[in-house]
Amino acid sequence: MVTETRLSSEQLYFSCDPELLPFKTTSTLEPFTGFFGQNRAIEAMEFGIGMRRPGYNLFVMGTPHTGRFSFAMENLKAVAKKEKTPKDWIYLNNLQDNRHPLAISFPAGKAQSFKRDIKQIIEGALSEMPAAFESPTYQRKKSKIERDFNRYYDRAIDAVEREAREHSIAVYRDAGTIGFTPVADGQAMDEAVFSQLSEDARDAFTKAISELEDQLNEALTGLPQWRREAAEKLKNLDRDTTREAISPLFQPIREKYANLSAAMDYLAEMETSLVKNCSEIVGDDKVLEPVTDAARRSYMESNYGVNLLVDNIKTKGAPVVYEAHPSYENLFGRVEYNTEMGALSTNYKLIRSGALHQANGGYLVMEAEKLLEQPFVYGALKRALKSHEIRIESPASEYTGISTITLLPQAVPLTVKLVLIGSRDIYYLLQELDHDFEKMFRVVVDFDEDVKRTPQMVRSYARLMKTLADEEGLAPLTRRAVARLVEHSSRQAQNQELLSAHIGELVDLLCEADFKRIQEEDELINADHVEMALNAKERRTARMAEKIEEGIVEETVLIDTEGKAIGKANGLTVLQVGDVAFGTPARITATVYPGSRGIVDIEREVTLGQPIHSKGVLILSGFLGNQYAKDFPMTMSASIALEQSYGYVDGDSASLAEVCTLISALTHIPISQNYATTGSINQYGEVQAIGGVNEKIEGYFNLCKTRGLNGEQGVIIPKANIRNLMLKAEVVNAVKAGEFSVYAVAHVDECLEILMGRKAGKRKEDGTFTQRSINAQVVKRLREISSAKAD
Repeated sequence: MVTETRLSSEQLYFSCDPELLPFKTTSTLEPFTGFFGQNRAIEAMEFGIGMRRPGYNLFVMGTPHTGRFSFAMENLKAVAKKEKTPKDWIYLNNLQDNRHPLAISFPAGKAQSFKRDIKQIIEGALSEMPAAFESPTYQRKKSKIERDFNRYYDRAIDAVEREAREHSIAVYRDAGTIGFTPVADGQAMDEAVFSQLSEDARDAFTKAISELEDQLNEALTGLPQWRREAAEKLKNLDRDTTREAISPLFQPIREKYANLSAAMDYLAEMETSLVKNCSEIVGDDKVLEPVTDAARRSYMESNYGVNLLVDNIKTKGAPVVYEAHPSYENLFGRVEYNTEMGALSTNYKLIRSGALHQANGGYLVMEAEKLLEQPFVYGALKRALKSHEIRIESPASEYTGISTITLLPQAVPLTVKLVLIGSRDIYYLLQELDHDFEKMFRVVVDFDEDVKRTPQMVRSYARLMKTLADEEGLAPLTRRAVARLVEHSSRQAQNQELLSAHIGELVDLLCEADFKRIQEEDELINADHVEMALNAKERRTARMAEKIEEGIVEETVLIDTEGKAIGKANGLTVLQVGDVAFGTPARITATVYPGSRGIVDIEREVTLGQPIHSKGVLILSGFLGNQYAKDFPMTMSASIALEQSYGYVDGDSASLAEVCTLISALTHIPISQNYATTGSINQYGEVQAIGGVNEKIEGYFNLCKTRGLNGEQGVIIPKANIRNLMLKAEVVNAVKAGEFSVYAVAHVDECLEILMGRKAGKRKEDGTFTQRSINAQVVKRLREISSAKAD
């Protein structure tokens, strides 16, 4: 049976025959178009882009380095350039309520033109309005109104003056006030002269003056009304003058935008506002603070200018926007503030667009992980997609309770196809925790991590390498270099029948191989350069593996690679440090003694054993009971430990080695320490596949090579893992030379025979096992322990 389970060197590595590659160098190949091995993703992407109903947003999921981002961007850009360019958007001052700026859309590229036209109106108004107010016509009309007012005033004063002259009293005006004073000999009396008059004369003057004052007050009763009428006439004159000055500026603009009702409405409001506020702009009545040209321009631009939010004048087709940092403001836009005299102020021209505005009418691409890192964003994004509009708000005020006076811009209608790129874990997490997620992201673009290794796919892989080399500016590859890369790709995929779809790692490897080519001064990248690049990368990341092997060689960590021992076996583990994985052996020990505690997993007892590992140990009890104790109670105490392991242990790949160690401890049959074992088992003793098989075999081989290969050392793996074998050349050569062995087993019995060097035994019709077999010895020992416990 040992011979039957030993693998040949051909089974350990699936070479790529260069004859399958009909070229000498990749320079003669056609470039690869499309995406390597992603037919499922391509179909899903086409469906998601083509489906225009709400909720059919896309989630592109897969592991990094598979080209999922470039896949999404290239597909979207290819479709977007054929689509209609979306509208431009601007914000304008709401002249009725400046806290709510107006959002107006224009056909693509027209908003820039509208902005120029409004600026032209502003420039024209700044020159025409002051000129109109300085014109002789305006000045004459203004003077007439003022003369009419003065005429009413003068008539009232003249009547009082005539009456005053009859009483020898003069009327005088001083700083806008009117007074009365007695007159003698044509001269106004001063206090000294007036005091020398007789008392009767003084009383007569006083009485006359009092009557005149009453007459004056009665005459000037209509003065406020006259002043209001004059002011209203002046205001109407100013407005008529302004309207006549600016109407010619608006007329051609109105004709230009006659088919855009929103623009027409704003132009009408702007003209009305300019007419209404003409005195603020011209400021000819402000004597103390005359209005400067700069102040006029600032007032006009801050009230009537255009805030160009989205300009698609240079956009060809629909926009494809990638937002690398999807914070709230970057996504939804923001309202900025200025500091004036220590106070914050803002206006509609400080509204800034976000990625949703820029992608509106097209496609927005984001990374799911970065999106979920940002506070408030995911919930606000859902609201925007549900309501089909973009609102610029301040989310922090809802949670802090601190609200400042700010703008509430009018919402912009939203029509966008959202594309999230993320891992499978994030997709399934959102699917589980958010009930709205499936309704918003109905299309899943699932990226395959590997593809079938068929001759046709190998040739496509060669074309892909040619394309990547050209894009990176690298030298062409020989076909043997391509064959070596194909083999490495299968090792990455952990399967002889597959190729890895991790394009990012392939690009890195090609660049390093080209670096080696330059050092060797060769023209083409050959297989040796690829091999050197692989070895160099392994060397850079091998420090941890070397330290662990050094500890075993120095016997700091106890691992035997020769001899026999009872209750001891070599298991195989894989350690993952960052993106580096390497295998290393670990000693598994077991002890058995009378009792009823069952099998104690020491790792679990000290909380180092993780759930999957603990499950594997518990399965041992099920296997032992089913295999050996069908007709008597199995009562024993046993303990299993992974020696010198001080970290968390997970996975059930040690369960095959653990059951063999337990049986050795139970039967006192020694286990050969030449072997290391990996594999999981079920309750029927069938050996199941495990992960990291290549790294595990190579880890044990390296230790044996360091100590010296004796021709009897080897590794036992599950038969189901044969397809995963893509071992290094030195391991394959050692097996071919008979210096090392790899065994593949399907049942615990096969592993026991290899480790113990004797027959496992078959179950006979009466339920017993063949005499002097391993299994018979197990049954015998279990009966003895059970009987001893019963006694």
